[in-house]
Amino acid sequence: MVLPVTQWAEETGTTTNLEGRVLLRRRAITPPEGIRSDLEVLHELADRLGVEKGFPTDPEEVFEELRRASAGGPADYSGITYRRLVEEDGVFWPCPGAAEAVEQPAADDTTAMAHPGTPRLFLDRFATPDGRARFVPVSHRAAAEEPDDEYPVLLTTGRVVAQYQSGAQTRRVAELNAAAPGPFVELHPRLAARLGAAEGDPVAVVSRRGRAVAPARITNAIRPDTVFMPFHWPGEGRANTLTNPALDPTSRMPEFKACAVRLEAVRP
Repeated sequence: MVLPVTQWAEETGTTTNLEGRVLLRRRAITPPEGIRSDLEVLHELADRLGVEKGFPTDPEEVFEELRRASAGGPADYSGITYRRLVEEDGVFWPCPGAAEAVEQPAADDTTAMAHPGTPRLFLDRFATPDGRARFVPVSHRAAAEEPDDEYPVLLTTGRVVAQYQSGAQTRRVAELNAAAPGPFVELHPRLAARLGAAEGDPVAVVSRRGRAVAPARITNAIRPDTVFMPFHWPGEGRANTLTNPALDPTSRMPEFKACAVRLEAVRP
C-alpha cells in the first residue's frame, strides 16, 4: 500500500542536521488538496486500530513528547523549545533542560533556555564511564574479491551530483535528468583503447553475478585498472547487478564498493 504524504516543503516541523543543529522548518507551500502529513496518516491508522489518543497531528505537540522522552538521556532534546529555535536560529543538540521546564513547557520556558546547547560533542569528555576515548586498532584486509585473469578490472560504484540514491525521486525532475540522463561506464583512455571503445560506445561490464551495459565515458581522472559506474538507474545499466554482497565481519555492511569485473565491447 502506498499513501501519498506531504513533502518537506509542505509541512512544518523540526530537523536535526549533520552538524547537530536542531532547526525549525516552516511550511513553504500548501500541499495539494487531500494530501495528509505523516502525522495525520499515523493518527488515522491509530484511530482505525482503536487508539484514540497518543498520536497527535500537531508537530509542536510531537516535539514536546520528544523533549519529555529524551530528557536525561544521551540524546537529550529537553532544553529545546520552538521558541528557542525561532529566537536562536536553531539549537545544538544534545541540550538538557530543567525538569520543571520539560513537564510544563507552555507555562514558561526560561529554565529550558539555561543550557546553551552543545556545538561540539565530546569537548570535555566522551560517553564512556571514565570520559576517555577508546581507540580500536584496525588492520588492512583486502577486498573480498580481487581482480584475476578472468575478471582483471576493479569496479567501484557511487553517485553523481544530479541524482540521489535509487533515483526514485530525482529521476522525476526533468532538469536533473537533463544533467544526468542515465548510467555510464567511466574508464581510462588506455583501458578504452585496449577494448576498442570510443566515447559513448556501449560497454558491457561483467562480474561473477551479472552483466550491465552502459555508454563509455573516457577520462584520465580514473586509474587504468579501475572502472566506475553510478548506481542510480535500473534496467540494463543497473550497477548493483554486478556488486558483491560479501559482508564486513564487524559492521556487516555489504561490500558494494569494490568487485572484480571484465569489460566487453558491445557490437551492433
